[in-house]
Amino acid sequence: MIKFLDLHKINLPYQEAFHQKTQQFLDKGWFILGDEVKAFENDFAAYCGTKFCIGVGNGLDALVLIFKGYIQLGRLQKGDEVLVPANTYIASILAVLEADLVPVLVEPKPETYNINSDLITAKITSKTKAVLPVHLYGQIADMNHINVIAKQYNLLVIEDAAQAHGAQTGDRRAGNLSDAAGFSFYPSKNLGALGDAGAITTNDAALAKVLFALRNYGSEKKYHNDFIGVNSRLDELQAAFLNVKLPHLDKENECRREIAQRYLAEIKNDKIVLPHWDFSANHVFHLFVVRTANRGELQEYLKANDIETMVHYPIPPHRQQALNHWQDSSFPVTEKIHQEVLSLPMSPVMTEAEVDTLIQILNQY
Repeated sequence: MIKFLDLHKINLPYQEAFHQKTQQFLDKGWFILGDEVKAFENDFAAYCGTKFCIGVGNGLDALVLIFKGYIQLGRLQKGDEVLVPANTYIASILAVLEADLVPVLVEPKPETYNINSDLITAKITSKTKAVLPVHLYGQIADMNHINVIAKQYNLLVIEDAAQAHGAQTGDRRAGNLSDAAGFSFYPSKNLGALGDAGAITTNDAALAKVLFALRNYGSEKKYHNDFIGVNSRLDELQAAFLNVKLPHLDKENECRREIAQRYLAEIKNDKIVLPHWDFSANHVFHLFVVRTANRGELQEYLKANDIETMVHYPIPPHRQQALNHWQDSSFPVTEKIHQEVLSLPMSPVMTEAEVDTLIQILNQY
């Protein structure tokens, strides 16, 4: 069986260090916002190239708090519009709604699955105040073009970098290509915790100051509440685990790219549409996503050959019952993508034999 993602195998090399960190955590007896969180915030900010990192409970909270932070600073107001890719995971849109802002959907480019920057200008109205590009599947969106448009129209740019830890364009990484960025460290991410965890990166000192308070009941000083905040703190133990894994992230991303290069070079089947990649560091292949007109048939064929796959994501956001005010909307590119995408096994611990087998079986389909 070729597993879609073997989290046990991914985390196995770190288990001894995890045990040591856990014992240190128990011995120290400081369980909330301690030295491990501070260390991770410092190291992840340095890794991304930003001045600040704010550890929070999860990736959704990271985005929600960015929006709420900018509302506190007066940069956003409730009811403002935020441009969002129509084919993103629903969490991107939920974050906008949770902050009492209005998501406006923009179709993606079918080649990269990222927001089509050529369509952004036509969606801008007097109420548009921000754009939320999502680096979907691990590939950086067209940030140069997006930032040019944002500057022209005075829009905030907020990255959803939940799938793009370590992705790089030029000499800058995801998380340092915008006003602020939200990360998830859900266990299946390229940099995965052993539970829920998230972070925000930014170079905006005023925003960072607000965010450090907002994540902790709106309090910068204990029992002094400056804002209506929430409890969304990066867990001390999860921070400890992330501190163990962060130094190995680039190496693991490179393993993913090597597998992707083989997939792209050796999968030769006209029934399967391979993803676009320019072979730069702008993709970290959180997922390797192909398209096919007969997804169910291909998925069953692979299952019969002991290969696990997944669909990211079967239902587009505008077709979800939770967002039924969009039920009559039409996003044909998004709908085609959601009907055809299939995620193949991709992880830094796949063996060469597993990659060989997968390519052979796909070519025989």
